[in-house]
Amino acid sequence: MVKARSNPDLLLLGSTLALLAIGVVMVYSASAVLAFREHGDALFYLKRQGLFAALGIIAMVFTMNADYWIWKKYAKIILIVCSVLLVAVLIPGIGVVRGGARSWLGIGSFGIQPSEFMKMGMIIFLSKWLSERQNTITLFTKGLLPPLALVGAAFGFIMLQPDLGTGAVLVGASLLIIYTAGARLLHLSYLGLVGIAGFIGLIIAAPYRLKRITAFLDPWQDPLGAGYQAIQSLYAIGPGGLVGLGLGMSRQKYSYLPEPQTDFIFSIVAEELGFIGGSLVLLLFTLVLWRGMRTAITAPDTFGSLLATGIVGMIAVQVIINIGVVIGMFPVTGITLPLISAGGSSLTLMLTSIGVLLNISRYSR
Repeated sequence: MVKARSNPDLLLLGSTLALLAIGVVMVYSASAVLAFREHGDALFYLKRQGLFAALGIIAMVFTMNADYWIWKKYAKIILIVCSVLLVAVLIPGIGVVRGGARSWLGIGSFGIQPSEFMKMGMIIFLSKWLSERQNTITLFTKGLLPPLALVGAAFGFIMLQPDLGTGAVLVGASLLIIYTAGARLLHLSYLGLVGIAGFIGLIIAAPYRLKRITAFLDPWQDPLGAGYQAIQSLYAIGPGGLVGLGLGMSRQKYSYLPEPQTDFIFSIVAEELGFIGGSLVLLLFTLVLWRGMRTAITAPDTFGSLLATGIVGMIAVQVIINIGVVIGMFPVTGITLPLISAGGSSLTLMLTSIGVLLNISRYSR
């Protein structure tokens, strides 16, 4: 076994903590008005974010110091547990409906999203599975079809909630792992066509998704309905200019932009901190992804390389979708911005995953 480096990737760690710190500040700035109106406490969301950030840091320190090979040993158990939770959330009386989706397990305001656990569970399992079967991955039936069927099943259960955004992140990260493991691009291209057809079917099957697509193309056709969030997001970004209106000075958080502390928090960042603040956030994400890919490339074994690739893919897909929605490039999907948006299980799991990435960096060649 390769001896661990004395330190993890300090640039990756520093960028992660910087994003987390910005997130805590911006969650308070974006949510204070909403929190006081709904809970009578302007610090309500700040306290929650601080709690889960602290739990996430503790989990990150643990996974950063736990040899990543342990996840390979328990990959099957982790996937089974995540699958059981994913099924349990669909059972009436057990799963909790929030925001129109049965995505939560918990009591009161505290809960967990099994789909968040499934993202990491799938990454770990696929990394183990594919690292042990590299000689068959170029074969469609024996190599490519089994992991794709597994990903498809998980995606199907997530869509029953429904949660298209999380499902898209799961599929995106999984396909990146499968491609990195050596799958033939031709096979993936054919499957991509099938996936596009299926995606169109999902849109047609749910009228609200079709409304989101049409609103994305021209939100001003329905400015008070399906296009409302996209328009309000652009109204936040536009006045920000170069340096922003100033921290805490957002206008859109006053009941114009729905849930400004979660999916659309980058709109508030751009409004209050301007182009410079938004660019700083994007630069920090770029550093995280760059150091993460460097870790994947220099990992000492195939499992570590695929595991790091999956974690980086999960972060990248989530950032791209969230920013794309905020600036009007993608339809509204309900994806949070990693480390920045208010979150519970999503924030804790993201920090835990980055801890695994940091541990892999300690063994880099």
